[in-house]
Amino acid sequence: MMQKIARRGPDDSGVWTEKMVGFGHRRLSIIDLSNHAHQPMIDDTLHLSLVFNGTIYNYQSLRKELIKYGYVFFSTSDTEVILKAYHKWGEDCVTHLDGMFAFAIWDEDKLFVARDRMGIKPLYFNLTNKAFSFASNTQALVTLGVDTTINSVALQQQLSLHGVVPAPNTILNGVNKIKPATTLMIDVSGKIVEKKYWQPNAQRSNLSEADYLERTHELLIKAVDKRMLAADVPIGVLLSGGLDSSLLVGLLAQAGHQDIRTFSIGFEDIGDEMGSEFEYSDQIVKKFNTTHEKYVISNAQVLPRLGEAVANMAEPMVGQDSVAFYLLSEQVSKHIKVVLSGQGADEAFAGYFWYERMKNETGSEFERFAKHYVDRPYEEYLQTVNPQYHTGNHTQDWLNKEFSKAGADEFIDKVFRTDITRLIVDDPVKRVDNMTMAWGLEARVPFMDTHLVEHALSMPPSLKMAEEGKYPLKHIARGLLPNSVIDRKKGYFPMPALKYVRGEFLEFMADILTSSQCLNRGVYNQNFVQKVINKPEQYMTALNGSRLWHLALLEYWLQINIDE
Repeated sequence: MMQKIARRGPDDSGVWTEKMVGFGHRRLSIIDLSNHAHQPMIDDTLHLSLVFNGTIYNYQSLRKELIKYGYVFFSTSDTEVILKAYHKWGEDCVTHLDGMFAFAIWDEDKLFVARDRMGIKPLYFNLTNKAFSFASNTQALVTLGVDTTINSVALQQQLSLHGVVPAPNTILNGVNKIKPATTLMIDVSGKIVEKKYWQPNAQRSNLSEADYLERTHELLIKAVDKRMLAADVPIGVLLSGGLDSSLLVGLLAQAGHQDIRTFSIGFEDIGDEMGSEFEYSDQIVKKFNTTHEKYVISNAQVLPRLGEAVANMAEPMVGQDSVAFYLLSEQVSKHIKVVLSGQGADEAFAGYFWYERMKNETGSEFERFAKHYVDRPYEEYLQTVNPQYHTGNHTQDWLNKEFSKAGADEFIDKVFRTDITRLIVDDPVKRVDNMTMAWGLEARVPFMDTHLVEHALSMPPSLKMAEEGKYPLKHIARGLLPNSVIDRKKGYFPMPALKYVRGEFLEFMADILTSSQCLNRGVYNQNFVQKVINKPEQYMTALNGSRLWHLALLEYWLQINIDE
């Protein structure tokens, strides 16, 4: 198990066992670089043991508070703050923590497990009548011999929601994941108590437009500031050239940060499809005089490295930028250990073009959403997979359940809430965590700060969607960033070779989908798959992704992470 998480923590390792429990940890040293912060962390005085992944941004203020209660600390780490906080407040300790985290505490005869509010840090588990096992990725659990048959609910969602499988399911029947903002308490008898400790308060306030905008600015500055302060190592920025990452750089410069480190990656163009956004990122570098590293990846480099990226995906992820983040993180990790990244801004502040289309669509709530988001109609799904996986339209069932939850009246508010609290967790957030941590690089996402997210959800949709989306962020950026960056058409982390499947990429995907492993697995209807292989550009998703890539990526992930 330790070997499978080794790349996430290259700086230190540790194992602790006692009777019926065992912890293993690989450390990425960011706060308190000394051995005092070694994990698993054992506090013999409090009779507690802990393993923890993540960062607690308010650890310093919590430490001061706990010292006032009489606690004595042996380190300056955020890890120890969690231990003391649990001893003081029990299960409610999570309500005091502001950060991204997944941790487990052994408390004499019970195990307490927790995941952060937004689900930024992963936590997978396997439960049998004999044991509860957990890890930061599925690969570690697979080494235990868990059930690796395909989960039919997850399969239908995987092929419908851009690779998103909402918690608690994963594509494997023997692996589950803890939901965001959730704790588990497991006693020695095997009894499990699950609690959800947070949900965003999206109640509309009576703020004026000016007040909404001012509050957005204040909260974003705080979100960036707290992520810069919680580290004993330098922090950089992944700069795409879009508004979000550019705004992070601008706010850092405005706050007086010196020697800002920025990193960008680009790929070869294919036809009219640009493979980089250097035109825009270079403007930010010049304006703020950042110390910049720029990497250009040829298409010839992508395919040979694809298997590496897939081997480091805790779950199969179809986002074309997964490989981009993997290759970028490899280079960035040579210079720095922590980066800020712009994930969450589009979901929180209505940056995607499909929100407006959904809002203006007719039909049921699911129909309005599905037409502009779901990757393939259910009828096509039934043609794509073999009959044993025809177990229902689980995507529709799940979305209808999400839309029916209290706290959002307008349809588009329901979409925003579902996107920022559920879908983003298992698409861009998981993608960035997996691909950066594969190189011992921690990514922090200020736009997913819980206070900022709650504020964004309370905002009238019309305000967020003004000026073709992200109006509050564009308002903040005016006068700070070049207008050419603010007003540009929204781009996506480009990787044309995996979007327009041609040449060696098409041959590669065809080989995977016609391999003996794929045929023996029996998931796909080979007659239909061959149609997609023959005419891949006729099978594009509503968001202009490749359905062929979706099928090939899932099979490739299974071959690398399960079969080998």
